[in-house]
Amino acid sequence: MERKKIVYEKLNHMGINYEIIEHPAVYTIEEMDNLGITIKAEICKNLFVRDAKGKRHYLIVLDKNKKADLANLASQIGSTKLSFASDKRLDKYLGLEKGAVSPLGVINDINKEVEVVFDKGLIGKDNLGVHPNDNTATVVLSYDDLKRVIEDNGNKIKFVNILF
Repeated sequence: MERKKIVYEKLNHMGINYEIIEHPAVYTIEEMDNLGITIKAEICKNLFVRDAKGKRHYLIVLDKNKKADLANLASQIGSTKLSFASDKRLDKYLGLEKGAVSPLGVINDINKEVEVVFDKGLIGKDNLGVHPNDNTATVVLSYDDLKRVIEDNGNKIKFVNILF
């Protein structure tokens, strides 16, 4: 089944309100800016990282304009040194491809192995934009609803302060 359809079915099943913005495949925030998507939604940047031994995996979700200091994040979440996970790990744990990383990828994490790390600055936002596990669309939904999807899947959630 198509990745987007699985996401939409999950959101519908949970009674979550969302908007879909279809667009050509995008790989960068700049491409989303150029298409005007960032005017309609507060786009989330999503980083899939692992600890030093590759035993723990984290999906860091932050505002598109912020930068993630991996050393600082490791300290905040009580992890060993963080580094970006490989495309192979991204597929194994979230069933996603590079360019389509999304917190909605936890839907594919049947073993609940990925911990989702939210920047506290996203809390309370009403129009977060994330990919529906495919980079040819953006789903706009509230932070509370996005968090509900992750909780419903059973993944651990942590919070960090990312200043800029």
